[in-house]
Amino acid sequence: MTKPRHHIFVCGSFRMNGTPQGVCSKAGSMQLMQYLEEELADRGMGDVAVSATGCLKVCDRGPALVVYPENWWFGRIDSEEAIDGVLDSIEKGSPIEKYALA
Repeated sequence: MTKPRHHIFVCGSFRMNGTPQGVCSKAGSMQLMQYLEEELADRGMGDVAVSATGCLKVCDRGPALVVYPENWWFGRIDSEEAIDGVLDSIEKGSPIEKYALA
């Protein structure tokens, strides 16, 4: 495996005791991962890895994800349109303000 240029971490809302918290998993963040993976393949972005995480602790702004190495935090990623915006950000090299978390 080659080292990815980017890594997207998608909040799964899980805490150490295994109980889903917050809104990310309840709002479908894990279901959106399938679209994310498919869209990466469709765009030829094979240099981007995707992983589910435990709680990112931005529950009031979830579903959330983080893009590394840029350290871009995005919130309210609850649709295919939002995922497209994040992927556009990676391709363009600047974060989409609509979903960016301060």
